[in-house]
Amino acid sequence: MDEVEEGYSWCAPELSHDLWCRNALAGVWPLLPSRVRAIRQPELDGIDVRYRSATIPWPDRPEEGARWWTWRVPRRLEIEAAEQRDPDWPLGWEMMPFPRPASMEVVT
Repeated sequence: MDEVEEGYSWCAPELSHDLWCRNALAGVWPLLPSRVRAIRQPELDGIDVRYRSATIPWPDRPEEGARWWTWRVPRRLEIEAAEQRDPDWPLGWEMMPFPRPASMEVVT
């Protein structure tokens, strides 16, 4: 979470890989005892709020629902100067199916 907030320095496929823990948690969450969920829910909610603040939703994707976190991109990308080839997506993100949002910051 800290890396996404400070500026994500990996590529889009790597972000998908990094989200495995949130996907796994979503899968086991319903299996946990209700007492454990009640105790841990505020912590999970806080991390989700931080993630929403540090990311931008994909256009035309729901912001709620199952695995909503997979349809978001970091608000700030950190890249090497040589990786910025055009004014749109940097290297490693060019496969995104929409133009880079104006609210996304790319820093070197």
